[in-house]
Amino acid sequence: MDASDRMRGLIFGFRQSQAVHVAAELGVADRLAAGPVTAGAVADEIGADPDALRRLLRALASIGVFEERPGDVFATTDLGRTLESRHPDRLRAVSANTGSWYFWDAWGQLEHSVRTGENAFESVHGVSVWEYRARHVEAATRFDAAMLAQTLRLARDVVSAYDFSACRAVVDVGGGHGALLSAVLDAYPGVAGVLYDLPHVVETAKPALAERGIADRVRLEGGSFFDGVPVGGDAYLLKSVLHDWEDDECVRILRACAAAMRDDAALLVVERALGGPNEEPETKFSDLNMLVLPGGRERSIDEFDALLAAAGLAISSVTATSTAFRVIVAVRQSSSRLGERPTDAAE
Repeated sequence: MDASDRMRGLIFGFRQSQAVHVAAELGVADRLAAGPVTAGAVADEIGADPDALRRLLRALASIGVFEERPGDVFATTDLGRTLESRHPDRLRAVSANTGSWYFWDAWGQLEHSVRTGENAFESVHGVSVWEYRARHVEAATRFDAAMLAQTLRLARDVVSAYDFSACRAVVDVGGGHGALLSAVLDAYPGVAGVLYDLPHVVETAKPALAERGIADRVRLEGGSFFDGVPVGGDAYLLKSVLHDWEDDECVRILRACAAAMRDDAALLVVERALGGPNEEPETKFSDLNMLVLPGGRERSIDEFDALLAAAGLAISSVTATSTAFRVIVAVRQSSSRLGERPTDAAE
């Protein structure tokens, strides 16, 4: 493939991602999981136009998502199975969020952000992405499901990267519905958890925690991590939080964590890390997503080090994962600079 052909692929790449999104929205992969079937039969079941659906399936088959067979019959593939609702990586939820109109409208204003440095989402919708999701239940539900999918894939790596066996209490800051905290508690039955997020978020986390069988081991606390976090945990989890915010706001969050930590506590910052020049495309395009939607940014390990230092914390280790994420473990530089020793979160 020459440079022009490759560029054409980049120019028209949006067509593939949106076609995948529509297939995910319609539940096509779930239907094909039962076995090969005609496009018309699928269309009847999912309420789609038979000819239009055939054209969608034909296009997706050409890139390996499905397989086209004689007689207008389509079958699934290993790639297509990742869009099934039951697939452990839950990529159907990721596609449902990324392909939704509110998301695409913001990305359509990337040029505005690059020219002005301003947040594209606010330019389009008139409010921040957080305010928008608070007002629109469907958008919030799509986002929560996509974040859960990302966390479930990453959770095993986090549990492997840090030994929680000496912990009595683990505090998940901005932990959503507690997927990461649940993985820690599953691996360490003697550990209790504190799930901390905005009040309306933790309130909706109760069913998920009950389903995982750990509701009796988790204390729910609602609040803003800009104002403070629950004190006295042995380990604090901060996953995919800092990249949503600019530096000054990140330092406020980290100072709140540091103020709550005992001298022997650790903070686990789980974030993507920027690589060197011409590396880490996933992280660098995620950085553009931060520019467009929440208004934050992805960072290098050195940049995380500087943020942590500004909050009185220091990196003690960095562990790579099977994804673009790193597990950055930080401890307090000097307990004397950060106030009195807090009480235990397990009490």
